[in-house]
Amino acid sequence: MLPKLSGFEVCRRLQARRLPIVILTARGEESDRIMGLELGADDYVVKPFSPRELVARVRSVLRRAGPRRLGEPIATGSIVLDPRSRSVTVDGSAVDLTTREFDLLAFLMQHPGQVFDRAELLEQVWGYTFGSTPTVTVHVQRLRRKIERDPEHPEHVTTVWGSGYRFDS
Repeated sequence: MLPKLSGFEVCRRLQARRLPIVILTARGEESDRIMGLELGADDYVVKPFSPRELVARVRSVLRRAGPRRLGEPIATGSIVLDPRSRSVTVDGSAVDLTTREFDLLAFLMQHPGQVFDRAELLEQVWGYTFGSTPTVTVHVQRLRRKIERDPEHPEHVTTVWGSGYRFDS
């Protein structure tokens, strides 16, 4: 509902620059929230909102986007994740991940074989102790489309039914 560009187009352009993005909007339909997250937003806040909650969400996004301790590359099967360059390759080809997708993959790869439910991932990767766990599901689906040979039958980011997600090498 911006005068010249849609908010989704602004999000697309910002994502290309790898900037942290919080969408603040009156558009609260599930399809709008999913679209915003799929375009790379790190959070999606619908009006009316609590100013204190908005500040907490912005701080959380900035904290996650800030400097991190950089480790050695993690190589598992066909996937190589390099925290220093924030790059991922699959079968030697570069894969373009959003900030949140990269953080999710890095967290899972650092804990291979461990199962994390959506609430745990929301807290560990997003830094939220509250919020919408479907955000995790959307990001897992997007990540699978980018790193799995067959996203419908994932080999790496797998679902443990009734429990959560796990990274298998």
